[in-house]
Amino acid sequence: MRLNQVTLPAGDLAASIAFYQSLGFRLIVRNDHYARLENPSDCSTLSLELRDHTGDGAHVYFECDDLDAKVAGLKAKAVRFDSGPENKSWLWREAWLRDPAGNKLCLYLAGDNRRFPPWRLA
Repeated sequence: MRLNQVTLPAGDLAASIAFYQSLGFRLIVRNDHYARLENPSDCSTLSLELRDHTGDGAHVYFECDDLDAKVAGLKAKAVRFDSGPENKSWLWREAWLRDPAGNKLCLYLAGDNRRFPPWRLA
């Protein structure tokens, strides 16, 4: 597994985008409720999602080249999943689970669509 991104809640998406851009991140995806920024130094990404701050918190994403096998192996060890693996409209295949503290984790496969989705900004 490789850590890909952390998705942070943002009450003011524009202000959060501006802040992370000031830190050197480059905006690569944006709509009215979501933005993804790329760290030019290592191509990792940080996501921002318009949410209130009442509890959903950060989401941690781990990219798996062998997603279905990884999920099957974890399920065989009695790890419980909330969903997936399933194909998503944003061209990723995802499986969601929670750690013992309730933090949301996503195991996913995205291939080139992780950094270069068809809607990537120029």
